[in-house]
Amino acid sequence: MSQPALANTVEFPAPGSKSRSFGNDIRALRKSKGLTLEELAARIDRSIGYLSQAERGMSDLTVDDLQKLAKVLDVPFGWFLATDSASPDEQGYIVRSGQRRRLGTSEDGIIEELLSPDLGGSFELVLSEIAPGARSAGIKHRGIEEAGYVVEGSFDITIAGRTFKLQANDSFRFTHEPMSWHNPGPDVARVLWVASPPVY
Repeated sequence: MSQPALANTVEFPAPGSKSRSFGNDIRALRKSKGLTLEELAARIDRSIGYLSQAERGMSDLTVDDLQKLAKVLDVPFGWFLATDSASPDEQGYIVRSGQRRRLGTSEDGIIEELLSPDLGGSFELVLSEIAPGARSAGIKHRGIEEAGYVVEGSFDITIAGRTFKLQANDSFRFTHEPMSWHNPGPDVARVLWVASPPVY
């Protein structure tokens, strides 16, 4: 089945608009990967000035640019387009359940949905669905404070070498320490995460 044709450019909202900004998302994703503006510009073969304007929502991006950015920043291409169907008065404020941006698949053992309207604020809200038996490698986000609430299921979290066994309605918080997680139960675990600043 052929894919629908894509427009040659993807337009940003006008400066000052309340609309979701691709630029905020690109900046947050770039910082989460530890990349400078210069490094990211080089990896997508664009000038620093062009990328700087894009991050500030002052220029349009081509589809080719977005595809390169998605690859370098390790997100699906659709990550940048998933909220296009939101009504203009809700963009930047409301995320409907059917319009959440998703990362991961059931084969990965974890599916994460961004509940925040974008990555432009001082924190992000993410809902993780973790398959039975799934576990992460060690993760360390520099300069990030994270907290979470176990909505349902069993969830083990190891923070700085100490393992805590959590159940539904338990919560946690940590800053800077290396962390890993595991779902030891027979059912899917659902965990609500808050990270400041955004890590995607």
